[in-house]
Order: sequence, then structure tokens, then C-alpha cells
Amino acid sequence: MTTVNIRMAERADVPDILAIYNDAVLHTTASYDDAPVTLDTQLAWFDDKRARALPVFVATLGGRVVGWSTYGPFRLKRGYRFTVENSVYVAPDCRGQGVGAQLLSPLIAFARASGIHVMVAGVDADNVVSVRLHEKAGFRQVAHFHEVGWKFGRWLDLVFLELHLGGADPPESALSGESGSA
Repeated sequence: MTTVNIRMAERADVPDILAIYNDAVLHTTASYDDAPVTLDTQLAWFDDKRARALPVFVATLGGRVVGWSTYGPFRLKRGYRFTVENSVYVAPDCRGQGVGAQLLSPLIAFARASGIHVMVAGVDADNVVSVRLHEKAGFRQVAHFHEVGWKFGRWLDLVFLELHLGGADPPESALSGESGSA
């Protein structure tokens, strides 16, 4: 296992985050995006994460960003506000060395401390490494969607895993403003 330094990302890390993400877009099914993301798009993504107090962690090794993790809303309806969906990406030359686990652990801790009730991971069904990463962290598979994605000239299956983070029901102050709209 390669031990890395984990810290909150800074805006200056975005080009490295982008390079890792775009490599996954171009060469893997870790993301179902089929075209690289631009730096402007990734900067806007990062600024939005910061504005909404959502975490973005980076793993560094010798001063180089070798991976990143984050979470965001699972769905946009207000009733889902205590559920998030995570993302973990590792540089190609550091995959399989435990970096993903080191990025997932503080993400889960941050979510717990933020009052999140459930964390969800959507993973390509053939990405056994990512499925195992999540299972080792306590996630369990709850769904398997067949042929819901298309990339590299073939249909892709998606599995959902979930981790219940525990804790009591949210305080009344967090429930104010409940909406019955669809």
C-alpha cells in the first residue's frame, strides 16, 4: 500500500483533478462521460462545490496530486438532502495501491460529521476494484441496472452500493421547509 497525504483540495489543484478525471473518461468506464471536460467546466464544478460546502479531497504523493474524492447530491429533490453520491478517482499509475481507500475514508467521516444519513456509490458493474473498495468500506450492493450506459461501443451495467452512516433522525431545524411538491 502506498501511503499518501490526504487534504482538502484547493483551486490550484483543479488542473490535476481534471487530468485524472479526463484520463478516466478517455480510458475507463469509471465515468460514463464520453468526452473530456474542459478546465473552465472543472473550475466551475470546483467553485460550486466550495459554494455549497461540499468536500473535495486530494491525495498527494511527493507533492503531486494522485487522486481525489468528493460527494454531491444524490438527487435534487429536497427529500433526498440527507443522501449523497460519492466519486473517487485515482491517477492511472497509482491505481491498485490503496489510494482510493485512503480517499474514501475521510469522505465518509466528513459526511457523518455533516449529518448525512446515506452515502451512495454508482459504479460500473465491471469495475470490480471499485466495487470491492466500497464493500471494504462497509457499502453493500443494493441495485444492478442492466445496459443503462453506452460507451466504447457497448452497453454498460451500473451497480449502486449504499452505506448507512447512522445517527439519529435529523433535528427539526434541518427539516424546516419540507415541501410536498414533486
